[in-house]
Amino acid sequence: MTDSPTTPNRGGRASSSSSSLMDNLLGLLRIRVKRGINLAVRDVRSSDPYVVVKMGKQKLKTRVIKKDVNPEWNEDLTLSVTDPKLPVKLTVYDHDTFSMDDKMGDAEFDIKAYIEALKMNLEGLPSGTIITRIQPSRQNCLVEESSIMWNEGKVIQDLCLRLRNVECGEVEVQLQWIDLPGSKGL
Repeated sequence: MTDSPTTPNRGGRASSSSSSLMDNLLGLLRIRVKRGINLAVRDVRSSDPYVVVKMGKQKLKTRVIKKDVNPEWNEDLTLSVTDPKLPVKLTVYDHDTFSMDDKMGDAEFDIKAYIEALKMNLEGLPSGTIITRIQPSRQNCLVEESSIMWNEGKVIQDLCLRLRNVECGEVEVQLQWIDLPGSKGL
């Protein structure tokens, strides 16, 4: 069976006829999953949490941290962005050895404001300059105001997300953009 024109081959690289992948790719979004705060207890006295991040059909996950409701992952998950209108969904699970993993809440955020900030000409701004602020609302999962900032030549956004569908818990993440040579770009 031959690979279809848009299917990456086994080596993880796109086959020569799959230029359409790069044609639609705007770039890469690096999501640093920093830490969980006051996560729900799902085992006897603690939980073994990990985070799953989804955008469209992509799904990535962090490692499991044993017996900790305030875990520090500091792990980078990188998503390919083709449609900046798609929300990023984050779900925390409790890893269980002998049964299905328990859900420990979820959150969702969109990257539209972040993408708009990336399109601005920010060269020459001092590091630490706040480009825009996003306020918590019923439409997002922000715990507090989130700043999109110019930092050492990069646009970054720190978010503290309140988990939904659970009694307690927050997750801190940071967004950073990676331009990819040969991609469509912003």
